[in-house]
Amino acid sequence: MTPEALSLLTDFFDHLRYEKRASKNTVTHYQRDLKHLTLFCQKKSCEHWSELQYPDIRNHIAGRHRQGLGGKSLQRELSAIRSFFNYLVKNNYLQINPARYLRAPKASKTLPKTLDVDQINGLLETHAKSTLETRDLAIFEVFYSCGLRLSELTGLNIEDIDFSEQMVTIQHGKGHKSRLVPIGKKALSALKKWLPLRLSLKNNNETALFLSQHGKRLSNRSVQSRLSQWCKKIHSPVHIHPHMLRHSFASHFLESSQNLRAVQELLGHSKISTTQIYTHLDFQHLLHVYDNTHPRAKK
Repeated sequence: MTPEALSLLTDFFDHLRYEKRASKNTVTHYQRDLKHLTLFCQKKSCEHWSELQYPDIRNHIAGRHRQGLGGKSLQRELSAIRSFFNYLVKNNYLQINPARYLRAPKASKTLPKTLDVDQINGLLETHAKSTLETRDLAIFEVFYSCGLRLSELTGLNIEDIDFSEQMVTIQHGKGHKSRLVPIGKKALSALKKWLPLRLSLKNNNETALFLSQHGKRLSNRSVQSRLSQWCKKIHSPVHIHPHMLRHSFASHFLESSQNLRAVQELLGHSKISTTQIYTHLDFQHLLHVYDNTHPRAKK
């Protein structure tokens, strides 16, 4: 592709960052998805985006599907392509968006995996034997207590925790939205054990609540790795990832409260339809109870 065509990609990513104020993760995903489209254009010897037509985009998406990409990933990739071409149309580089009417295959609906209360207790009630394990337990407690996203947890600063009011301020939620969420006593207790130890790792200019052993803000990947190591230590039969703790929080809260709006607020969902997936989890729980208790349900 010509340098001019490639520079339009750079302009689009700047537009996402500075005008749309898209999150770092969103920009990274768009860069990755549009890189695949760029490679497709190079194979077809396309020099400019204006040469792409509806059949070309359809063939690209079909090819990605043949490579094993699932429905949800294809939808996200097609969304990135549409957004890019919308940007080109808006800025008079193109007349029409060739991906406008293209639809990706429907993604199969899978319910999020959750842990039951006994599994949560097994994860959180093992004693820490080092500074880093004390930090890790505090991380897991805050995850489950507040139902945070991984990026929200690693983005926490010390001043975001209000011990007297038992509240946590999420400064940078999804869509750059902030919110307040309550935090439980066990999570606060775990934090009180961690904070004195944090001083031994502290970098003078670092405000992050959770630090690495080098005194820097803990990364998302590090949290994932530490949770995996902790699961091996406690011989967990279940593979647990950070988001599973968020799912478990939502499922357990909804099961006890039956308050879908409250779960929506706590999770920071802009649409209640996103939260409604947890009603299916709760319904599955009810079916399980029914099958085990109703006299006419048993075989």
